[in-house]
Amino acid sequence: METQPRRVIRLHPEDNILVALEDIEAGVVFAESPATTSDDIPAGHKIAVDRIGTGRPVYKYGQIIGVASQDITPGQHVHGHNLAFGDFERISAPVGAKTDTVRVSARDRATFEGIVRVDGRVATRNYIGVVSTVSCSASVAQFIASAVTQDLLDRYPQVDGVMAITHASGCCQAPGSEGLEILQQTLAGFARHPNFGGILLVGLGCETNLIENLMEAQGLATGTALQPLTIQTSGGTRATVEQGVAAIAAMLPEVNRITRQSVSAQHLVLGMECGGSDAYSGITANPALGLAADLLVQQGGTAILSETPEIYGAEHLLTQRAASPVVAEKLMRRIKWWEEYTSGHGCTINNNPTPGNKAGGLTTILEKSLGAVAKGGSTPLMDVYRYAEPVTSQGLVFMDTPGYDVVSITGMIAGGANMICFTSGRGTVCGFKPVPTLKLASNSPMYRQLQDDMDINCGLVTEGEKTLAEMGQQIFDRILQVASGSPAKSEVLGFGDHEFVPWNLGAVL
Repeated sequence: METQPRRVIRLHPEDNILVALEDIEAGVVFAESPATTSDDIPAGHKIAVDRIGTGRPVYKYGQIIGVASQDITPGQHVHGHNLAFGDFERISAPVGAKTDTVRVSARDRATFEGIVRVDGRVATRNYIGVVSTVSCSASVAQFIASAVTQDLLDRYPQVDGVMAITHASGCCQAPGSEGLEILQQTLAGFARHPNFGGILLVGLGCETNLIENLMEAQGLATGTALQPLTIQTSGGTRATVEQGVAAIAAMLPEVNRITRQSVSAQHLVLGMECGGSDAYSGITANPALGLAADLLVQQGGTAILSETPEIYGAEHLLTQRAASPVVAEKLMRRIKWWEEYTSGHGCTINNNPTPGNKAGGLTTILEKSLGAVAKGGSTPLMDVYRYAEPVTSQGLVFMDTPGYDVVSITGMIAGGANMICFTSGRGTVCGFKPVPTLKLASNSPMYRQLQDDMDINCGLVTEGEKTLAEMGQQIFDRILQVASGSPAKSEVLGFGDHEFVPWNLGAVL
């Protein structure tokens, strides 16, 4: 029996488990524990340090991640077969107890090369969007975008492209319903997004979400940068495509008339997401992104934390950082809503960890949430927003979204995010036009396997090659570069035309 160096990590002195940094065979003893492994332990999975009796809590990050569903002996593999979700009383500091942050003076702030719109909004990309108001106009929207030839676009080099924004709803939703309101707010958020220099709205003409209803409800107005088209009154598919291409051709000269200029990092609104998570996500990529978010907030910028089901069990770590009791209460109301929502659909929030999450070492939603909330860094929580609601506060904010990656990011972009950072442990491939997306790998094997997709390897932290602080700085520096026009890997691959997925909430009649 050989004592092994640095094959495991104990994340907090109070933890009664270790995390395997690589595959570990049975019969190994570690310096961190005198126990001998009784099972083969996959990389990222947990190993018991102490005896944990049935019903007793299991600790990771110094926090409860569940309870033992059977007696667990030292050296045993801890996972779904012996660890279960268990509700517990959250113990936290009072609201506002942790709300200190230091801001960089305006003259010392970092800068990036942004696109300043005439109304002062700052963009990181320069697209024209063709937005379908209903699924019935989705194909026509795609036909229009595809009919804009590359030869035409080549004459306007400052335009990043023409993209169709399509979805699978927009009709048979009750007027005034929450589902229709969310769809309209999401579409309007994209229509107003600074990364679009021009928007063409395409409707069928008989749907619930009529163009005129959408524009009135969301305060959108026809102008040189926003043009509506209705298939039934335009003469059908071919005529609508011809009119759409002509409208875009008229927009192109004005959209092309931009020059990037040096602007403060305070104009960045960073949407943060984790998808295809594994046990390393909460050890490397998420806390490193949290440190990058802290740097951005210190510069006067905004960072959006989201995925309400994936902060469940860790919400007390956010409420103690709330800027006011009102902000804390807004967050807790969203948690309560999700408890009732999942219960009403015959499930629990603990159904959240996916098979891929579990294969990567995550067992309960409590464990997943503690790793996910690390993306929020350490600065005060300034406000809480509903899905796709315009984000107006600076600093760290929270947006109520599902944990489903594409739905969550769609909401944050609609809220105004002009940069996305996406952490992954299993390796999620996607992009989110019109906003550039940086992919952060939580472990080196996955990074090496998917180097064409991953922008930064945060696995260097567990390998001892970088500290979390160094990795956070690297992420922040890369955010500035990509916001300035340097392409993210997902952009090089051409991702982003199919990841617009609004939250489909409520009855479809």
